[in-house]
Amino acid sequence: AVNYSGYLEHGDEPFCTNSYSKFPRLMKLGKDITLGGLEVGLLTMKKGEVARFVFTPAYAYGQQGCPPLIPPNATVMFEVELLDFLDSDESDAFFELTAEQQDMFPLQKVVKVANTEREFGNYLYRKQHFEGAKDRYKRAVSILGRSPASEVEQRQIDASKLLLLLNLSLTYLKLERPARALAYGVKALEIDQRNAKALFRCGQACLRMTEYEKARDFLVRAQHVQPFNHDINNELKKLAR
Repeated sequence: AVNYSGYLEHGDEPFCTNSYSKFPRLMKLGKDITLGGLEVGLLTMKKGEVARFVFTPAYAYGQQGCPPLIPPNATVMFEVELLDFLDSDESDAFFELTAEQQDMFPLQKVVKVANTEREFGNYLYRKQHFEGAKDRYKRAVSILGRSPASEVEQRQIDASKLLLLLNLSLTYLKLERPARALAYGVKALEIDQRNAKALFRCGQACLRMTEYEKARDFLVRAQHVQPFNHDINNELKKLAR
């Protein structure tokens, strides 16, 4: 995710910019960002960094330019702010494989792919793109259904899946679908029955469905785990009203 503006030599106004967008969309190197200089330059940057790059024609629009905006053999300058980034290379390659090929992947790599998908979901959630976030979380859950070879592998799968189920429960609450939020909260409790977040999400979902006794049961159980949790106690006050 970048803010960028491109300028010709001696030009005061940008010939291209996305600085008017409040939430710039994620753009993929080599697909959405194809200018050679920008690809090279972005890979040198850290999150939050602002840079200026001057690109000779070979790293910009070449001998032909890009009429009518860019003349032939133009040197250009780009101002770039790197807002955020995600490394999806391994994840993209994984989902291009067949189901049989995916099953041959080592568990460590599968968990890494699932975590990358969760990071994508988290990014979309922060931007309030809840449908997109939900789809990323569900895709990650879908690849964690393999049978573990040991208890250690089961714990790795459960740890990754628990975070995804909690995120799905919260996202479905944001989507005003409390029944689905409850279902994913219950799945999280099957992994960790004393997980305060899962109990809280289930309580919230039941409250929205006006199932007050169930809501109270989940919220009181959450309070027993975290007695001083502000959100849990506020939800119990809401239920009491």
